[in-house]
Amino acid sequence: MKIKIKISRKPVEYSKAIKYLENRVKLIQRQKEEELLWICNHPSTYTAGVSSNKYEILDKNINVIKTNRGGKITWHGPGQKIFYFVIDLSKRDKDIRKFVKIIENIILDTLKEYKINAFADRKNVGIWVQKKSKILKLAAIGIKVKKWIAYHGFSINIDNDLQKYKKIIPCGIRNRGVTNLLEIKKQNFKNFDNIIIKNFLRYLKS
Repeated sequence: MKIKIKISRKPVEYSKAIKYLENRVKLIQRQKEEELLWICNHPSTYTAGVSSNKYEILDKNINVIKTNRGGKITWHGPGQKIFYFVIDLSKRDKDIRKFVKIIENIILDTLKEYKINAFADRKNVGIWVQKKSKILKLAAIGIKVKKWIAYHGFSINIDNDLQKYKKIIPCGIRNRGVTNLLEIKKQNFKNFDNIIIKNFLRYLKS
């Protein structure tokens, strides 16, 4: 199965990205299009998944876009990489939990190449690091499955403004924080996209 790689250098409006993904889902269902990995970024945007609650919005002045992905409330914006996908699970194992584990492993394997120790948490979906006594979120995962087509994706904080998260309870978790790669380890992350692509294809290309 061929997976198309799409890379957008300019910021993409969140609503336009979701429309693109949902259209891709329909085309794949009709076997008229290839599976997809799309790397992009968004202007500063707060989004709320299907299990989010109003109390997670601390600053009532912000605009929050409701979306049909799994998960709670989060922020997207400059300095953060978005990795959207549209993957046909009917041509693989019809196992959503296994697919989430694959996404976690793709991120973890990529971080290992930068000698960053991170971990997945079964109770709190995403990728985390421990800094002294604090557990901090580095990557968020949000997935929607429609007739065994999995879409939406994951985001990884590279060098974004962490103050944006103070206006919300990120992912509905009060006792943990948020970080980014540059805060963890000051190094060059310019090749990050290529490493993600390599690991994504290694895990999902048959």
